[in-house]
Amino acid sequence: MTNSSKIVDLLIIGGGINGAGIAADAAGRNLSTMLVEKGDLASGTSSWSTKLIHGGLRYLEFFEFGLVRKALLERDILTKAAPHIIKPIAFNIPQLPDSRPNLVLRLGLFLYDSLARSSIFRRSRAINFSEKDCSPLIPSIKKGFEYWDAQVDDSRLVVLNALQAAQKGAVIKTYTECVGLQESPDGWLVSLRDSSGGKTEVRARVVVNAAGPWVARLLEKLFSVKPPLGARLVKGSHIVVPKLHKGSQAFMLQHKDGRVIFVIPYLDNYSLIGTTESEFDGALEKAAISDEEIEYLISLSNDYFSSQLTRKDVVSTYSGVRPLIDEEGKNMSKVSRNYHLELREGMCPLLSVYGGKVTTYRTLAEDALNAIERYLPAMTKSWTRDAVLPGGGYENDTVLDNEISQLAPWLDGKLRNRWLRTYGADTRVLLEGVNGLDELGKTFGHGLYEREIKYLIRKEWARNAEDILWRRTKLGYVFSQDEGLLLDEYVAQHIIT
Repeated sequence: MTNSSKIVDLLIIGGGINGAGIAADAAGRNLSTMLVEKGDLASGTSSWSTKLIHGGLRYLEFFEFGLVRKALLERDILTKAAPHIIKPIAFNIPQLPDSRPNLVLRLGLFLYDSLARSSIFRRSRAINFSEKDCSPLIPSIKKGFEYWDAQVDDSRLVVLNALQAAQKGAVIKTYTECVGLQESPDGWLVSLRDSSGGKTEVRARVVVNAAGPWVARLLEKLFSVKPPLGARLVKGSHIVVPKLHKGSQAFMLQHKDGRVIFVIPYLDNYSLIGTTESEFDGALEKAAISDEEIEYLISLSNDYFSSQLTRKDVVSTYSGVRPLIDEEGKNMSKVSRNYHLELREGMCPLLSVYGGKVTTYRTLAEDALNAIERYLPAMTKSWTRDAVLPGGGYENDTVLDNEISQLAPWLDGKLRNRWLRTYGADTRVLLEGVNGLDELGKTFGHGLYEREIKYLIRKEWARNAEDILWRRTKLGYVFSQDEGLLLDEYVAQHIIT
């Protein structure tokens, strides 16, 4: 084991959206920062969300006005910061006889619009589906409402925050597990183990436990004592099916049990349906959708859509476990999606992050750094509110598309569109010094070339085919198993050690 003589100001455990957001904010506040993640960035809950940046319309039913207001403000901030991966999208709410009363929805949507005061998102309105050409809904559904929120590539949002942190000087170490924390007069002595079994030690003035659903279990593992605050684990599952309708809008479907699910256009050719909510107490790495959850989502979709689904239509599924604050006695759908920061004070401060949602990760990061500010006197003021994430900062989609079309007229339109919604303005970096398609190198199929693969290895910490296909590009839906194996072999040969 090697010992590091350098003391970092802040060491963050966990490479999900909260950990990456804290790392970016901290690095931009003049703090020496290190983030360690036992797997890939966004390899846990942060890539298994419903992929929305939203205020949380249904939280108004539970009188969480402060959380909704905060999330709606963040919705605007994040859409401006990363317009290539966060896009406004209309949500239609069709009404069935047993749905929430029209008056209740009208009032809720009016309050949602009032809390938002947005200059980016349109206001809600009543709609008549019978007036729409080729409505995808069953003919008996005539009326409903429309409101606006945003769709996000969740795993790329994590990567962009890690990139921003690295650009500000942070060290990002993926496939590196924290296996020990020991107090010392110089701060925490942190034992790390990489994927090859190699061990190192790092000293840190402050440690942040942002391990997501592992937050309480990590504390118990490292200190062999029951953590002061428990995390209530809730599994949310989704199914991916062939696209249910031609329009660009999403749908919010109301179940007679009071819950709602979303049907969202996904990756051009699919619809994403979810999420379920069920208590979870198993191995976090083995969370998977149940037969009952699949039937639940299919049944609710079939209550609304003319295109009737069967199990054979399910292209893919995924399940993520969310850590919620343990509010004893509350139904899991009513447990707050707000976050809680638990500070272990003393000579070696340790901050643990409980709960939270993708939309409010930036304010969580600000609050986390404010909580430990007195231990880090070199910290400067907050800065992320007006910051642009990597790939953002361009005038608009049309102007950027025209620029890239002129820069690389030989680039296939489908590939250009994928690069623009993945890398945004950083598509220019991929094209630096490239004068033709043949200069992108070997193709691995489906528009994935050596040039992009090497970029993802060098700049975005990709270590294997899964990192690239599922968390960097979403090409996993079209790659065959054999194509994936060939990609894995190539990545293994080009890993930067």
